[in-house]
Amino acid sequence: MADYLPGFIASYSILLVAVMSPGPAVAMLLGLGLSRGRGAALIASLGIAAGSSTIALITLMGMGLLLQQAAWAITLLRLIGSAYLLWLAYGAFRKALNPPQVEPAQMPPLSFGRAFLTGYLLQVTNPKAIVFWLAIGAVGATTGAPVQITALFLAGAFAISLTGHGFYAIALSSGPVRRAYQKARRGVEATLGLLFTFFAFKLATSRS
Repeated sequence: MADYLPGFIASYSILLVAVMSPGPAVAMLLGLGLSRGRGAALIASLGIAAGSSTIALITLMGMGLLLQQAAWAITLLRLIGSAYLLWLAYGAFRKALNPPQVEPAQMPPLSFGRAFLTGYLLQVTNPKAIVFWLAIGAVGATTGAPVQITALFLAGAFAISLTGHGFYAIALSSGPVRRAYQKARRGVEATLGLLFTFFAFKLATSRS
């Protein structure tokens, strides 16, 4: 396990930044929390975490096959991932200068089962989540690892996604917290911009 720990830390750090970054999933949770309540938003968070795990599993399996066929591909994926992180950094800095208003999305009533499916389908079709997992896969945290290590890595990724999105579900379903979040948007976006830039550099200069 110790041999894989640095890769775990690097991968989980990128994933944590991805979860922290407001995107389609956060907008959906905001709408659910305000229209259907905290319970539905939390179930949607479970669906989002399951969707993230699905992307992770497919990415890691594909990455392993790709590395067996073309070692140069890992460098290309690192550069693509780094470019995407820099693009997100640009967007975050732009929002820090002119923070957009956060408005609840208009969504039809959902049962808890449909809330889970909504979260799952949103995540597995979310380009941002897919590209982030390509960047994480390029780190090679589980390259050559036994099944137990890969399963442990996926379990940790699921827990990070569920915890992060669950926090959003709880926080953004509260009016006072949502208003406080709106006021702090400038600082949040500036911090995310710095983190995106840092991880873009780390990803581009990391070694397989």
